[in-house]
Amino acid sequence: MKASPADQRRLLDLASLDAVARQADHARKNPAQHARVQELLAQRQVQSAELTRLLGIRDDVNAELARLESDVALVEARAARDAERLQKSSNPKEAQGLEHEIASLAKRKSDLEDAELELMERLESADAEIAAQEALIAATNDEGARLSAEGKSAVAEASARLEAATRDRAAVAGGLPADLLALYDRLAALGIGAGLLRRRTCEGCHMVLSGTDLHTLGQAAEDDVVTCPECGCILVRTEESGL
Repeated sequence: MKASPADQRRLLDLASLDAVARQADHARKNPAQHARVQELLAQRQVQSAELTRLLGIRDDVNAELARLESDVALVEARAARDAERLQKSSNPKEAQGLEHEIASLAKRKSDLEDAELELMERLESADAEIAAQEALIAATNDEGARLSAEGKSAVAEASARLEAATRDRAAVAGGLPADLLALYDRLAALGIGAGLLRRRTCEGCHMVLSGTDLHTLGQAAEDDVVTCPECGCILVRTEESGL
């Protein structure tokens, strides 16, 4: 195949734009923040489960505290009735029984109040643990929101780069001979479409060519389209090629 040296050099522009487009497309589909956002989603799920457990513990403590408060109220009511009966009683035996029961109720009330204090301490501890867990979840949500926003911005920037590279590529490709463009596209679909031969090295695959290969390339006319014997891409020759 024949093509002017100028058209062959334009293939390097095409290859550069294709590289930019590939990188932009990868960045658009795989923003750097994505993996961390997924980690945070899993982390928040674990944190939320722990918060649910802590809330359950607090609910149990509140329920037990409510039960104790109800028991205290019953004991106080019973003690008040016994005290009233004691004031009205004229029977020594009955009075002795009431005094004994009032003393027992006072002990029962004291025990219940001690249990209430213990539960109130547990409730305070549960509230603190819940607040700390909610703070962890809030921090996770904040980081996730920040990274999601950054990811959306990165995707938008990558999409803009891809659009620009695609537009510029179309402009470059439109000025190339159809057969040269078809060959380039076919080779690019397999890997590398074109590379500069600089100082006896193919910049498509970064391999230094052998003396025999360089001699063969040196015999080719300027408008001959040649390919790299190592990677098969179109080799663009210039005064820097070392031929």
